[in-house]
Amino acid sequence: MKILAVSDVECPALWEYYRPERMEGVDVIVSCGDLRREYLEFLVTMTNKPVLYVPGNHDKGYVKNPPEGCDCIDGIVYQYRGVRFLGLGGCKFYNDPVYQYTEKQMERRVRQLRRALKKSGGVDVVVTHAAPAGCGDRQDPAHQGFVCFLDLMRRYRPRYFLHGHVHMNYDRDIPRQMTYEQTEIINAYERYTVEL
Repeated sequence: MKILAVSDVECPALWEYYRPERMEGVDVIVSCGDLRREYLEFLVTMTNKPVLYVPGNHDKGYVKNPPEGCDCIDGIVYQYRGVRFLGLGGCKFYNDPVYQYTEKQMERRVRQLRRALKKSGGVDVVVTHAAPAGCGDRQDPAHQGFVCFLDLMRRYRPRYFLHGHVHMNYDRDIPRQMTYEQTEIINAYERYTVEL
């Protein structure tokens, strides 16, 4: 399965200069948050591919007007063509209670998914907005990662962990890919393609 992960900034090649051949072979589009709903609606309409998403910390508008035609996977285990996706939107709390969580709140969200994870037999792809702690996150309060995501990877060993929130243009040393135990962590800033 070919997954196009998108996050944080709209990609001109997929929107303003869209050409169908750019989506050749893509099976599903996954948004890691902080993208305009119009962009996600454009992608689902023009590509005729499913768009799965989690909200980012700047997606307050999704509460009243979620992206039409797209599937929110925040707080659930979602299966598509046999691939198990787990979604956890939002980031570390720093100034707003909408889609921002303390470490304890995110730990609770992960614990609440244990039954669903057991029922599905685990997870293949974790989709979040925030990064795991120490794996591509930053030191400032707004971009620190969650420690509980490390435990999630240790326990369930997903193949991929896709996140956004940490823009690649913040600094030149921000990694696009990292590995934590058996999980490949991908910063989906703008766009990135993975194959499962």
